[in-house]
Amino acid sequence: MKRKTPLAWLQVSRERTRLLIAMAGIAFADMLMFLQLGFQDALYDSNTRMHRSMRADLVLVSPQAQNIVNLSTFPRSRLYQTMNFAGVESAVPLYTGTANWKVPQTRLKSAVLVLAFNPDRAVFSLPGVEQNLDKIKLPDTFLFDSGSRGEYDQTIAQLKQHQSVSTEFRDRKIEIDGLFNVGASFAADGNLITSDLNFLRIFPERTAAEVSVGLVALQPGSDPQQVAAVLKAGLPNDVKVLTHEEFVETEKTYWANNTPIGFIFSLGTAIGFVVGVVIVYQILYSDVSDHLAEYATLKAIGYKDSYLLGIVFQEAVILAILGFIPSYMISVGLYSLTRGATNLPLFMTLVRATSVFCLTIVMCLTSGLIAMRKLRAADPADIF
Repeated sequence: MKRKTPLAWLQVSRERTRLLIAMAGIAFADMLMFLQLGFQDALYDSNTRMHRSMRADLVLVSPQAQNIVNLSTFPRSRLYQTMNFAGVESAVPLYTGTANWKVPQTRLKSAVLVLAFNPDRAVFSLPGVEQNLDKIKLPDTFLFDSGSRGEYDQTIAQLKQHQSVSTEFRDRKIEIDGLFNVGASFAADGNLITSDLNFLRIFPERTAAEVSVGLVALQPGSDPQQVAAVLKAGLPNDVKVLTHEEFVETEKTYWANNTPIGFIFSLGTAIGFVVGVVIVYQILYSDVSDHLAEYATLKAIGYKDSYLLGIVFQEAVILAILGFIPSYMISVGLYSLTRGATNLPLFMTLVRATSVFCLTIVMCLTSGLIAMRKLRAADPADIF
């Protein structure tokens, strides 16, 4: 038995030019959503990679802390107090600061984030950091983030060959003698890691008593939520206690709510959706208008509006699928180009692809529902 070709497909494919225009419009809207959602996820991922690599069950920060480059400080004595609470195994300080350094290759200035700690305790679970703890014990010696944004090819090549690189940082000569990889972020072009003593040499205005982050490790079997509640009740209000997950979420929340970047990406996604609705509506409306007599004939012989609405919805779904496929492939290529140019973690994920596909279906069905108003107005009496 031969299968019947769906009426919706015959309608969509009858005029190839209109079909191609519809596919191009939907693909454009989808690419806009892919790029906005991709950049938004890259924003959150790049700015929390360092947080996720910190070895801590609980994190202490200043109540005025906004994000990792604006942490403010709190007294180091709070870490000693923390050690007196049950369930706490250790509490170590982490120092952070941002400043411009001279890029070794070009001698141009670039903003970098500096993180420092006592190298006798490994506080980062990053390959390249743990292996080079002895190096940063040396005066004015730093480790460099190979994922930094900028012209660092020659610098990275030398470091991979175990050759140190000299440059200037805040009018002080320093040595780069090791690599790790975190990647650039929206907050800084790159990262440097060193010892707490080297940090205080670079930032003489800071003192060891001014801590940026307190990394608290708990004894095995301790519940982070319970210990955090005890610390919040027992420590003065000049320090804020967070679980590791809350520390990461705090950074995400800052970029989502306190900066225009997060809003812009969300707005861009919404604009892409609206653009797609308008484009698909125009296509479906034109199709319904061109075949109004045929639809009126179907109504005259007994077909209900629900059947005709089903045809329009089928057309919308077909257009959604045909427009999504090229947009997905092009977006994968655009992600690759952007990743190579900016060193941002921009990758296509199954969750994002599924989300955009669902948005595309909803977008096209919404357009079909709006276009249905014209179809409801098709009166057989007017046609015949």
